[in-house]
Amino acid sequence: MTRTVLIIEDNPGIGELVSMQIKDLDMQPVLVDRGDDGLERFKKGGIDLVVLDLMLPGLDGLSVCREIRAIPGYVPVLMLTAKSSELDRVLGLEMGADDYLTKPFSVAELAARIKALFRRVDALSSRSSEQAKAEELEVDGLRIDPVRRRVFVQGTEAELTAREFDLLWHFACHRGRVFSRAQLLDAVWGYNHEGYEHTVNTHINRLRNKIEADAAEPRYVQTVWGVGYRFLD
Repeated sequence: MTRTVLIIEDNPGIGELVSMQIKDLDMQPVLVDRGDDGLERFKKGGIDLVVLDLMLPGLDGLSVCREIRAIPGYVPVLMLTAKSSELDRVLGLEMGADDYLTKPFSVAELAARIKALFRRVDALSSRSSEQAKAEELEVDGLRIDPVRRRVFVQGTEAELTAREFDLLWHFACHRGRVFSRAQLLDAVWGYNHEGYEHTVNTHINRLRNKIEADAAEPRYVQTVWGVGYRFLD
């Protein structure tokens, strides 16, 4: 089945460039040049990936991303931005973007990122099938239900994003094992680009804020200085 990619980009040249690359990947592009219009198109369904510009008329990219993440069901979001500061990248990830590209970018890198995101979607589907057969895990007041993809801390549900749940489940299935940021990127995100380890840091910080009694002194997801992270053994 042909995958459909929603491109929300107000620059005609970049929009057409991304559309051409999507077609070259044997996918169907849908190009929209306003944030509010893009969100409305997304709500109609049938979208497998969103390529989202940060600066948009009508509704900015961060707001669009936040609204997409509030809608049930997981669709990957690749954010495009002309800004290169760490803050802009972190904000995009905080709003739920899966990856980002800073303009200008090469079509080869764009294609690689899109392929990586879809590999992750396929891996997530396979992982969900495995989770459907897995039993609940409970560790020191933290209960993880892999079938319903729900997490409870001391009996209270923690609202995790799809990526946060995958990260926690990966840790919990390998208790005590230390993972580097690069290993987590490969296992949970489905790709490993040099220099993108900060993506792991951002998601672990968000995860800790939701499941730890004190995120500054984490009990479940522990830092192994100079190496990476591990789950409570």
